[in-house]
Amino acid sequence: MKKLLLTALLLLPLPAVADHLDVLEIKLIDGCTFPQFMEIVADFNKWGETVGYNAEIAFPLQSNNLTSLYWLGRSDNAAAYGNAWDTWRDALADPSSDPSELWARFQTCSENISRRGYDLY
Repeated sequence: MKKLLLTALLLLPLPAVADHLDVLEIKLIDGCTFPQFMEIVADFNKWGETVGYNAEIAFPLQSNNLTSLYWLGRSDNAAAYGNAWDTWRDALADPSSDPSELWARFQTCSENISRRGYDLY
């Protein structure tokens, strides 16, 4: 039975590429408002256009956790996400780069609680 299932899975056509979803649970730091945070997100998305990454913020209306926001970042696939991450990380070495300036703004406004990544089919 297991061999039959494995064979069927290997023969079925599957998408070769899946979107990548980058999910961060975030809490705003006291003194930072949601509109202020969204200004940072908008500026980040301008940078993200250059690397194929776009973020939306999920604001919970019904949840067991109404104090966290959720960063939903999308890339075309895991490889594109990896390239965007490498570009972001490498640019942090230059204090005058857009990523460094954005990172400083994120740190004064928000705290990352957790991070997860998903392939979307």
